[in-house]
Amino acid sequence: MLTGLESAELPADAIEVGRIADAWGVKGWFKVLAHSADPEALFSSKRWFLLPTERGAQSFAGTVRISIKESKHHSDSVVATALGIDDRTAAEALKGSRIFISRSSFPSVAKDEYYWVDLIGLDVINREGEALGVVKELLSTGPQTVLVMEYQLDGKTAERMIPFVSVYVDEVDIEAKRILVDWQTDY
Repeated sequence: MLTGLESAELPADAIEVGRIADAWGVKGWFKVLAHSADPEALFSSKRWFLLPTERGAQSFAGTVRISIKESKHHSDSVVATALGIDDRTAAEALKGSRIFISRSSFPSVAKDEYYWVDLIGLDVINREGEALGVVKELLSTGPQTVLVMEYQLDGKTAERMIPFVSVYVDEVDIEAKRILVDWQTDY
């Protein structure tokens, strides 16, 4: 087993935030492909949980924890280094590993800001009290984010999209697991 990797249990609130792409440089740094355009969770957490790659050779089994010494933006990605990962060979052994961080380690967000992961699974209801669906995913379209919801129509699963902007979204209530919108079923 590589030094610097500790066997660990994946936290119950673990969120997958990225994947290790490859070694970066010769001193144990590695390149990370973040799942978010704004990877603040990667920067705020000093303990990352890794699951091995699903393809190719695996250098470890099960869940391991690494202690991050430093992580930073580099060009269009993130690079990081961890305790015990001291050379290129050790960093290459992590290639393909999935990175998870405990949700409780994410930085706090400002009022009217949300992590996408917190919106998935919420019920979307319009001002008239009609259920419009359940948030399945969010899409970034450049100028705005779009809620993608699933709902049932004539016994089949259908999708509905609503721009996630204040003109249409009246309220997000994470605790009640619902989003109130100004949108009609026939839009």
